[in-house]
Amino acid sequence: MSDYPEAARPLAEMKPQHGFFVGIDSDGCAFDTMEIKQKECFTPATVKHWNLQSVSKYAREAAEFVNLYSKWRGINRWPALVMVFDLLRERPEVQARGVKPPAASHLRAFIDNESFPKSNEGLAAFKAQNPDPELDTAWAWTTAVNATVTDMVYGIPPFPYVRESLEFLTDKADMMVVSATPLEALTREWEENRIDQFVRIIAGQEMGTKAQHLALAAKDKYPSDHILMIGDAPGDLKAARANNALFYPINPGDEDKSWNRFYDEAVHRFLACEYAGAYEEALIKEFEAYLPEVPPWKRH
Repeated sequence: MSDYPEAARPLAEMKPQHGFFVGIDSDGCAFDTMEIKQKECFTPATVKHWNLQSVSKYAREAAEFVNLYSKWRGINRWPALVMVFDLLRERPEVQARGVKPPAASHLRAFIDNESFPKSNEGLAAFKAQNPDPELDTAWAWTTAVNATVTDMVYGIPPFPYVRESLEFLTDKADMMVVSATPLEALTREWEENRIDQFVRIIAGQEMGTKAQHLALAAKDKYPSDHILMIGDAPGDLKAARANNALFYPINPGDEDKSWNRFYDEAVHRFLACEYAGAYEEALIKEFEAYLPEVPPWKRH
């Protein structure tokens, strides 16, 4: 546990009750919340707190590309924010307006310091040791985002076939939410829809990274081909691979179809130990085609 947040102890102490383990991402995977959170909560706060009003159009394009429509979809909010700044800085339209997005040197130092989790609590602790106005702005931004999410994001049900899949797996697999979202928001969404009953633990950013969640809760407790991560972003795939686990993709924009396929087909292959290999590889190849690396404004 020495390399993990103390809050992650319940993951390390979790003991298998079934022969299989399934980790499930939440935003954009179990719930159709990615669009509303990014477009109505994150991006407006980014424009406001980082003084990007005069290039708001380009800030929105960059933010939506990074957080929704690229291979970086679903990454932690801090590296995502810095990436938005970097994309803006190199755009001729932004330069022509004389706008200089933040260099974010202090934010980069926070991101690179592995002693602090990339959460609000981690930022507060880092800021206490490294006071700087940039970090004060970062704190105002992140707390504003969370407040807007709490105020705006509610009444959103899980995608079709999520509940059915969880119900089917109840007596067959230990399930856990594996997410980089703050715990408060996760707990509210899962309880609001009464699907929290199906998972052993809801793990958010306070418990570490997704890879750490899987390492503590599942790795070495189950055979590797008995561990499955369900996610909608490359970071979910990376977390699975870091733990020699299998991955089932929820394709952005085709979530209903992906969950239907999981319920009808993929979950049965997984439980029969017939998932790894060509079947999984074909799903991942299809998934990666949904998420480009080059922004649309650079493709012309």
